[in-house]
Amino acid sequence: MARKGDYFGLAYIVSLILAIIPVTSWILGAITRFSEGKIVAGILRLLLGWGIIWLCDLILMIFSKHILRLLPV
Repeated sequence: MARKGDYFGLAYIVSLILAIIPVTSWILGAITRFSEGKIVAGILRLLLGWGIIWLCDLILMIFSKHILRLLPV
């Protein structure tokens, strides 16, 4: 069975491809946080989701199969 990625339980390779594309990483990262009930983290993702956070998401998706958690609460 394929390992699950961080975007909505999709397969890891699909989540990785989506994380490589900056726009989808930004949008899906925010939606993922909102769906987890983390409203403040979702808003921060929408405001700060470009650049460094995208790069961190990409690196963490490759190595740990999860996106960056800005607010782990």
